[in-house]
Amino acid sequence: MLLSESISIDPTFQLVPWVVLIPLIGLLVNLLVGRRLGEKGVGIVASLASGGAFAIAVLLAFALAGSAARPVEGMAKPEAVVVPFMEWIKTGSLSVGWDFRVDTLSVTMMLVVAGVGTLIHIYSIGYMHSDVRHNGAPGRFRRFFVYLNLFIAAMMILVSADNYLMMFVGWEGVGLCSYLLIGFWFEKGAEGTGNARAAKKAMVVNRIGDFGLLIALFIMFGAFGTFEFQAVFDKVKDVAPWVLTAITLFMLIGVAGKSAQLPLFVWLPDAMAGPTPVSALIHAATMVTAGVYLIVRSSALYMAAPTAQSVVTWVGALTALFAASIAVGQNDIKKVLAYSTISQLGFMVAAVGMGAFVAGMFHLVTHAFFKALLFLGAGSVILGMEHGDGPSSGHGQASGHAATTLDPQDMRNMGGLREKMPVTFWVYLIGALALAGVAPLAGFFSKDEILTAASQQNLPVFVVLVIAAFFTAFYVGRQLLLVFFGKGRSPAAEHAQESPALVTVPLVVLAVLTVFAGGLNFPGSHLLETWLEHTLGPGQPAEFVVPVALGSLGVALVGLLIAWSIYGQRKTLSKTGGVDPLARILGPIYTGMEHKWWVDEIYRAMVIRPYEALSRFLADDVDRDLIDGIVNGFGGLVVGFAGVWRKLQSGYVRSYALTIFLGAVAILTYLAFLSR
Repeated sequence: MLLSESISIDPTFQLVPWVVLIPLIGLLVNLLVGRRLGEKGVGIVASLASGGAFAIAVLLAFALAGSAARPVEGMAKPEAVVVPFMEWIKTGSLSVGWDFRVDTLSVTMMLVVAGVGTLIHIYSIGYMHSDVRHNGAPGRFRRFFVYLNLFIAAMMILVSADNYLMMFVGWEGVGLCSYLLIGFWFEKGAEGTGNARAAKKAMVVNRIGDFGLLIALFIMFGAFGTFEFQAVFDKVKDVAPWVLTAITLFMLIGVAGKSAQLPLFVWLPDAMAGPTPVSALIHAATMVTAGVYLIVRSSALYMAAPTAQSVVTWVGALTALFAASIAVGQNDIKKVLAYSTISQLGFMVAAVGMGAFVAGMFHLVTHAFFKALLFLGAGSVILGMEHGDGPSSGHGQASGHAATTLDPQDMRNMGGLREKMPVTFWVYLIGALALAGVAPLAGFFSKDEILTAASQQNLPVFVVLVIAAFFTAFYVGRQLLLVFFGKGRSPAAEHAQESPALVTVPLVVLAVLTVFAGGLNFPGSHLLETWLEHTLGPGQPAEFVVPVALGSLGVALVGLLIAWSIYGQRKTLSKTGGVDPLARILGPIYTGMEHKWWVDEIYRAMVIRPYEALSRFLADDVDRDLIDGIVNGFGGLVVGFAGVWRKLQSGYVRSYALTIFLGAVAILTYLAFLSR
């Protein structure tokens, strides 16, 4: 059911274009006059731009809630308001407008993107002030905030679009922004090109996913004749099931690229090359959630394609387990969180694959809070380590900074930061326990809903997710113990300092959200369920199954307890440069985890090297010998003919007269012969 332009609606909905325009205005102001504003002015403008988009989203949420409560021409619960903005494409039977869709799903995404994004903007003012100086490039401060505002604008286009083609514009926009931000320190990293290669890797892998999504859109237009969401959903019953399966499976390729699922997850850990606020923005609330949003938005298509649903479910479940196992063996504080993000996205994808769309969205929202908290908390830890190591320190190659003797991101160099950085410790502890699924934090409730859905619909998937949840609790406990407990294992850890208020205040706000966000869909109230049913339709209310909830909590506590038994001893934590105690226990299994199960090496052997060999063959043998040989052969032939014919141009007038005379005689002879 759609509200048309003829129906009188709340004028607040006409504000929706500003969720895109305000961030664009912010980036233009900083681009044009940012040099005059200085760092503080640039940060304020960018933060206000993101905050302005969040304010508009809040107003839209209230307007939408009001329209659902008040009957509008016989419709008590309007599902969506479409606000036309401008005509975009008009050719033949194809007509695509830039129209904004305001419904409970799009507004939920707007609130998450702009709300968490604003906190990241504020945090970035303090973080990047130090970061640009550590890298010797203070002039890039303004560029960073221009990119951040562009990222928010692109994501807002994606979640507010009323058709798949406009959504694809935002989809590509966030891909561009990720490339720019991952490679922000493009001249840093291994061999001076590591970060540039990481950005290129993200771009190339995402292009593979985008190709799949484009194929899905081509098939969709052939089958439905339109890209508009509601028009497509209304015609689902008229389209052959195999066509719907093809569309949804090709969509899954796009989801695997953007949301880092098997086998296209390899770009996301390398995205740590960007500054820490970039990691929080990409991994928490924006780009990686786009794939989950696409499936939820296309729920009508997936519900009509059970084969695709099954494939999506298993891709998500296996990704959750595989990435969690890798996180266990990582020593870079941000790499642990990166693989954790891949794993948690797997939980979301598995949920929406099973049709538990609200459970998937619930975990998306809570994950945005506690994962942004963890990434920004990791950034605070890195700043503290750098201050403890003196002004010459960099962030290490993994984050795109100048290499030093001490890597401030390596957890083996940390320890004892609980006393040195108390604010960071407490907020990080909240985020970590939420990620582990400890009650009553938000992560417990959202993960429990996914496990409950799996226990009722797909027991093998339930088992896989439970094992992934155990790994999650274990690597969370391992990280907490290595970073914050025991004694400092380096001079930097022993002299670490708490981060400034611009860094810690956003962390406190995110920690508060992490504590209370479980109330969004608390058992018995189901606020998020009620809110999203206006878009997704009425569904079965999420049940709170006590055995599953207690089992989930038990798994989390057991994982934390085992981590404590291995890493909680002071004598273990005081060692530096020694063998990880888990390596002694697991042996080659730990080696596989530490080396990420050699996935990058497999890709290099099976894809990259053959492609490079083919490129060299085409460049050296085909291009140089064949193509160049043909071209050079024709060139030599022309030169040969020219050498013959140029002899006729002697420059002697008598030779030219003789040639003309002989030509005239030949012509007359020929004519005389013909007249016979």
